[in-house]
Amino acid sequence: MNSTLGKIISSHPHGPDTVLSDTVHGHDTGSGLGKGNKLRTFLSEKAEPFFDVVTIDEAVRTVRSIAKQTGTETIMIDEAEGRVLAESIITQENIPGFDRSWKDGYAVIAQDTYPAKENSPVILSLCGSIAMGKSKKGQIQSGECMYIPTGGQMPDGADAVVMIEYAEQVGDRVLIRQPVVVRENVIAKDEDFHAGTVIYPVASTLRPQDIGVLAAIGKTRISVRKNPRIAIISTGVELVPAEAIPRTGEVREVNSHLISVFLRKQGAIPVRYGIIRDNLDELKSTIETASSECDAVIVSGGSSKDRNDITFRAIASLGKVFVHGISIAPGKPTIIGQCGDVPVIGLPGHPVSTFMVMTLVAVHLIQAMKGAPCQHIYKKTIKMATDLKSEGGREQYIRVRIENDEATPVLGKSGLLNTLLHSDGIIHIPTGK
Repeated sequence: MNSTLGKIISSHPHGPDTVLSDTVHGHDTGSGLGKGNKLRTFLSEKAEPFFDVVTIDEAVRTVRSIAKQTGTETIMIDEAEGRVLAESIITQENIPGFDRSWKDGYAVIAQDTYPAKENSPVILSLCGSIAMGKSKKGQIQSGECMYIPTGGQMPDGADAVVMIEYAEQVGDRVLIRQPVVVRENVIAKDEDFHAGTVIYPVASTLRPQDIGVLAAIGKTRISVRKNPRIAIISTGVELVPAEAIPRTGEVREVNSHLISVFLRKQGAIPVRYGIIRDNLDELKSTIETASSECDAVIVSGGSSKDRNDITFRAIASLGKVFVHGISIAPGKPTIIGQCGDVPVIGLPGHPVSTFMVMTLVAVHLIQAMKGAPCQHIYKKTIKMATDLKSEGGREQYIRVRIENDEATPVLGKSGLLNTLLHSDGIIHIPTGK
């Protein structure tokens, strides 16, 4: 283990421990997926690998059921993009708070303008103009008008605005050439947001545009879920750091970099624990350390069809294994377990398999830990450029390249990185289709 990466100062913001017997019960993570799970008996350290391969849906239910939400913290809204709300945001006042014009023009009494025509304008007396940002708003009576800029406060008595394009000022008179109706070109004092309205419910994920809304209602400090700290452990005797020059038989370690960027994009904090060279005792010790310092652990590599696969043995000896094999290709040798109450996911070593499992399964663990109800995946209906069928009686998730509104499969062995390089999306082929 790289000791410089393993020394971490962190708080562990979990609530009371969850007690598990030899079955997994669904915890309410706010997702709706954690409730009513089929109970799964955890696997013993001596269990035959892949004796009970599960579907993607069941794998997702399992990771969400064992996820423990992180604690909360208060932050400034400028730092809040992508964060998950730990509180509902409720307006305390009407927005904008006063009737205002949303056009440059003249504040009028709508009824005065009804006879107006292009060749027979209505003539109104101009009794001043509205100054922006002033509390004094003025007043008009029938037969009068006031100049008002966009955003200006409507004067008392006025109920509409004639756009400047349809009016002409001549001295202290204004010729109105087009009629308006009540509330035309006017934003009501509570038209944007009404006091007491829930704008963002708890568990909402904030986007850049939401920060502007929060500023507009004066909510500059908000309570959000802490971003989960997730440990990354790489295994393999053949691995060398990415900056090294591999000798024959060695390969550069890729997955910790791929996983780190993926985690950051999902709002998690990656904590890398270096490379373990297929030593069971060292792997167990590193998982124990990582699970005491982080909110979840991801082990890359060491999961295979071999009975002696060390990731399975390490997790099973330290805690519980609930899933050892998912019915997808690539990505079948995936492990889901716990060390104490900390979720542990064992990923296949091939980067393509790792990316697929992170995209389809691990992302749900991250979102559940943040209290988010679901993972938002962009879906598009598109024409396939060629026929495909599932094979081996299992679901398939196949990478595709999208060109000219057609999807072409990017086929290749799971160890080949070029299948990721040329992929724009993933298609799902259910079993037997």
